[in-house]
Amino acid sequence: MNNGPRHAWKTDIGTGFIGGFLLAGVAAAAFAACPTHERINAILRAREALEPVRGLRADLSMQDAECGRRRLIEKLESVENRIVGYKAGLTNRALQERFGVSSPVRGVLLEKMLLPDGAEVPANFGARPVFEADLLVVVKDAGIHKAKTHLEVLRSLSRVMAFIELPDLVLAEGEKLTGPLIVLINVGARLGVVGKGIPAQATSEFADALANMRVTVTDQNGKDLASGKGTAILDHPLNAVLWLVEDLSKSGVRLHAGHLLSLGSFTPPLPPKPGTTVSVRYDGLPGNPSVSVQFR
Repeated sequence: MNNGPRHAWKTDIGTGFIGGFLLAGVAAAAFAACPTHERINAILRAREALEPVRGLRADLSMQDAECGRRRLIEKLESVENRIVGYKAGLTNRALQERFGVSSPVRGVLLEKMLLPDGAEVPANFGARPVFEADLLVVVKDAGIHKAKTHLEVLRSLSRVMAFIELPDLVLAEGEKLTGPLIVLINVGARLGVVGKGIPAQATSEFADALANMRVTVTDQNGKDLASGKGTAILDHPLNAVLWLVEDLSKSGVRLHAGHLLSLGSFTPPLPPKPGTTVSVRYDGLPGNPSVSVQFR
């Protein structure tokens, strides 16, 4: 598996995507071990159907979920594109308690998941599509693995980028969603729209700005849809970077220049509506960066 970064983000989401992480009509038997390649292939075949998952057992262990995610990503990567980064999910304490985990969870970002600012996507891009105000950072060097403080993290980042994540919740309404199942479906990673961003500054003022910024989601009429502060992610967005680095290191994954890290959501997930344009603005960061997406 090639973990090298690439930045040729695509705008054509009609090709290269295999639909949501769906397993329709799955047998009621529990995952007693790592999901088989046949089962993962069934998920991939069903992805194109954009139908919610039903019948998955909620007692999958975290170890088996991580094994299943690894097999899923190996197949997605070989079929579609390369790994360009990683994402943190469940970066809110209340969500961790809700899904029975004591820490965030990790997913993988693939090249064709990432679209440019202003991209147009179908409102029904997944089985259960939602959008969230997120944030991306770009790794500058492998020294990030030695970082212990926010300033040390910032020294190993090159840019901070506005980011609207477009996750797929995958499971059907009423199905029990657990921490391990979230891991199995790659933390819902599906699409995301990337803004131009700003240079990372290794200063206390910049670190404070990340914590104190106001993240606001609006529609095309300027109506506020949701908002949150930088502290919504693990009390500070850079704490998500520290967690991701530690979690990746435990799995033997090394970050390199150009790798992207998605830090989590500042706002609750919202359903996309056809014909709307959603923008996210980060007030308090230098230049008040923003990013937008159109839902057709």
